[in-house]
This record gives sequence, structure tokens and C-alpha cells, in this order.
Amino acid sequence: MTTPRVVHVVPALFGHEGVYGGAERYALELARMMAERVPTRLVAFGSTPMNRPDGRLRIDVVRNLIPYRRFRFDPIGPMLAPHLAWANEIHYHQTHTFMSGVSLIIGKLTGRRVFTSHLGGSGFGLHRLTDLTGHYDGHLHISEFSRRTFGHADLKSARIIGGGVDPVLFHPPNSPPAREYVLFAGRLLAHKGIDYLVEGVPAEVPLIVAGRPWRHAMAFLERVRGLALGKNVRFEENSTDAELRTLYQSALCVVLPSVYQSADGGHHPISELLGQTLIEGMACGTPAICTAVGGMPEIVEDGVSGFVVPPNDPGALGEKIRWLRNHPVEADAMGRAARERICTHFTWNAVVDRCLLAYESVDPA
Repeated sequence: MTTPRVVHVVPALFGHEGVYGGAERYALELARMMAERVPTRLVAFGSTPMNRPDGRLRIDVVRNLIPYRRFRFDPIGPMLAPHLAWANEIHYHQTHTFMSGVSLIIGKLTGRRVFTSHLGGSGFGLHRLTDLTGHYDGHLHISEFSRRTFGHADLKSARIIGGGVDPVLFHPPNSPPAREYVLFAGRLLAHKGIDYLVEGVPAEVPLIVAGRPWRHAMAFLERVRGLALGKNVRFEENSTDAELRTLYQSALCVVLPSVYQSADGGHHPISELLGQTLIEGMACGTPAICTAVGGMPEIVEDGVSGFVVPPNDPGALGEKIRWLRNHPVEADAMGRAARERICTHFTWNAVVDRCLLAYESVDPA
């Protein structure tokens, strides 16, 4: 059997040129872990070309001809072809983009297998002109919700690879945690439902909101800050991974209160394809509270590793937060169950296993 040489392609590189999206982080972490197993490269797009090693992973940034506005995440980069030529497996993250279609064409013309993961983004491209679904060798979804949402529930080439975390990096604290505050970690955008959490958190319970503000969502952030007046809410805008891990480890619970319908009237049908910060927090032995939105209920077992509550419901969020604070023994048990669930089902090694199995399941061209 030929050893896979895998190139992961993502529109932008996490942490490069101000990019901090969940899709970009997903591709980077998956490629890092896969590089420990098989030859792997990660290719992204940016304003200037760049290449560097990251452990065993090689990272290349291809010049994007239009590196601003929406084209930062729907790039046009003609120099992608040489990077694809190195691989025998092409895995493009963000299916509905211009360069995803280009990668598919190059892969098919050169006899390479092409896989794609739907991570929520969308742009211009061939998918607007014709249905490309059957031309990919595999659609690798991060949740059952994603597979259903994109109409692939009965598609043989659609598999669930899930999401993951490094349980060595994200681990419980060495001593029993104080569990004094509630933690939200994520982008400060309306579909994350942070306003409902701030409104619902009991006044006596501290809340830490860890996330970077987005220029186009400053009005939403001001609304959240207004709701926080009179409550013990702290905003952390630039937490490192190590700092975020410490926040996870000491939290009463990690909360992801995402919504389909935000208070500003926005509709977000794919608000959470999975929920990465839930996975990270639970890996640290912390109970989770999420809304019944997207793929999040596939992570959190209601009443076992945390709670699943209705979206847009501050009262339900507050009720579960109070319950965890008033039942420390049960909260600790939920934290242990959360860690066990993540280590069993949501590690990057497990995601790599599923990807490699998907790559190998396709007959060579």
C-alpha cells in the first residue's frame, strides 16, 4: 500500500495576518497531528508567500491575488498547483470556495484523490454553477449535524471524522479547581449567543468572556458590555492557548450558548457545526453547558457531562449555572465524565484515524 502524502488546504492560516477562526484552527491542528503519522503539508493563502516548518508539518502560504475583505476567506491563488503535485491525497477545508473547485479539477486531471470538509464558509466558485458533490472522493464531516445540513445523510462518500483536542495539552489541573467562575471562549459574534449568557448568569457568579472582538461586530460587543453592567463580567481579548487552558481548568463550567436566531434578527442555520471550545474545556475536566444548536449536543451528554438547554433562553442558562454551583460533588463528577468522553471520542489522533481510513477506502485512480 502506498504511504499517503497528504496536503491539507485551507483558505487562511490560523494565527497568520490576524486570522483566528475555528475552521482555520481545525485545519491546522488536524494537519499537525497527521504529520506525526504520515507525510503532511498544510497550504493556506495570504498577502505574501511564506513557508516554515511546524514540527513535522510543513506550512506554506500561497499568495492570494485579492487578500482583503471576503476574498481573504475565498482566495484566488494560481500557485497552488505545485503544492498539490507533491501529494497523493488532497484534503480541502471549506468546500464552497473558488479554490476548492480548482483543487478538485487539478486533482482529477492528475489522478489524485480529493476530499473535502465543510466547515461553514462559503464563497464564489464552480459550486454555484453545477453540483460538484459526486466528484469528490469523500466528504469528511465534523459532525452528524454537518452531514445532514449539507444534504449528505445518504451519501456513501460522506463520513464523520469529528473534531478533536490534544488531551495531553488540555488536561485537568493538578489540584482540585476552585470552580468559581463561568467561562465563555470563542469569537465575540452575535450567533455565539453571548448576550443571552451575560443576561442569564446569576449576579453572584463571575463570568469570564474570552475572545477577540471583530471589527464588523463592534455594535454587538457594545450591547454585550451594556448587559454586563452591574454583573461580575470580565473580558479577556488575547488569551494564549496556555492561558485559555488555565481558564478552562479552574472554571465552574464552560458555556457555548450559540443560537440560530440572534437578537439582532440575524439567521444562522449553521451556527455551530460542532463546538471546539466545548471539547477543549471538557478535556480539562470541566462540565459544559451548550444550547441545542448544531452539532453541540453530539459532544455534551445532557445530565452526564454537562447540560443541553434551549437556545435564546437566559433563564435556562442561569438555572443550570446555579445548579452546578450548588452541587459541587455532582459538578466534579460531570467534569470527570466530560474528560472521559473527550478522551474516548474527540481526540486529534482519533480524527486522524478516521481521515486515513477514509483516504484508504477509495480505490486508486
